[in-house]
Amino acid sequence: MKNLLLFIALAAAASSSCTERGVKLSGAGATFPAPFYNVVCKEYATAGGGDVSYGGTGSGGGIRSLMDKTVDFGGTDVFLSDAEMLEMGAEVIHVPTAMGAVALAYNLDGVDSLRLTAQIVSAIYRGEIKTWNDPLLQAVNPDAELPALPVTPVYRSDGSGTTAVFSEYMSTADSIWRIAIGSGKSLSFVAGVAAKGNPGVAGVIAGTKGAVGYIGSEYAMALSLPSALLRNADGRFVGIATRSIAASAPEDMPDDTRIGIVGSEASDAYPIATFTWIIAYKEQSYNGRTQVEARALSDLLLYIVGDEGQAIAEKTYYVPLPPTARAKAVAVIRSMTFDGEAVYNSQARVL
Repeated sequence: MKNLLLFIALAAAASSSCTERGVKLSGAGATFPAPFYNVVCKEYATAGGGDVSYGGTGSGGGIRSLMDKTVDFGGTDVFLSDAEMLEMGAEVIHVPTAMGAVALAYNLDGVDSLRLTAQIVSAIYRGEIKTWNDPLLQAVNPDAELPALPVTPVYRSDGSGTTAVFSEYMSTADSIWRIAIGSGKSLSFVAGVAAKGNPGVAGVIAGTKGAVGYIGSEYAMALSLPSALLRNADGRFVGIATRSIAASAPEDMPDDTRIGIVGSEASDAYPIATFTWIIAYKEQSYNGRTQVEARALSDLLLYIVGDEGQAIAEKTYYVPLPPTARAKAVAVIRSMTFDGEAVYNSQARVL
């Protein structure tokens, strides 16, 4: 429980300023990357960068805050659709910052290697599987002693990219889920307990015997919460690990970096992997912004996707971007403009 409180505090601290000097930038959005962003902004400040704050409000909140122009950048675990891009009022860029996954974390004494399939997860969240010794669960866990304990599914109460990624996978892998629950950032569940943010869901799981819920993989790994092995497209049961998440990375990605990677067909891939993105307006001369602020944002983004930032991603339980994704991210950042002129200056110091 002590580790849980420390990690939740780390995520919450992402809403506080990192330093008192330099240009001030603010962001809001996904709780999934909040621990990474908190640490990387502190290191950025230490290296001589400006004051950066990030509030973990959920992916939906980050998108709305950017649209309302109350922040300099947003954080999201699901890329904006074409329709959402039009609603933003101007072109928005997507900068992938790291890879992660959605884990099915659980709280069962004596069960170290729980196996789940999409069909079983669907039945749990639809209220059809009510106890852990259900025959469907026993069939895929023949060597486990599953208790006659009520199953308590936990889900997000807020608009969430984690929910969107999880439900995208579930809608693809299980036709009943697709019809009964669907996909999106906010969904209606008929069974279970709601909690706000990844920290909230992790807290409910940690404190409730028999609970199971979807959370960012970094929370499961950092807090040592057991997470289920999921059956992937190759029929193998695969657990959360740096290698299994990295195996989901595509060989190529579009120039705008908007690509989903759930359900990878790679034999050793964990099936619910995702990129997480920072979003910002491509043209930075809006809402009274200055060229200095635009350059500061460009500098921050280049730091995050650079060697120092990616090393921090790995230390905070995320998977660094593969080379192709890093190259695309740098190109996207360099496409930012201020009054039509490139913000990026190859002669300028980049942290």
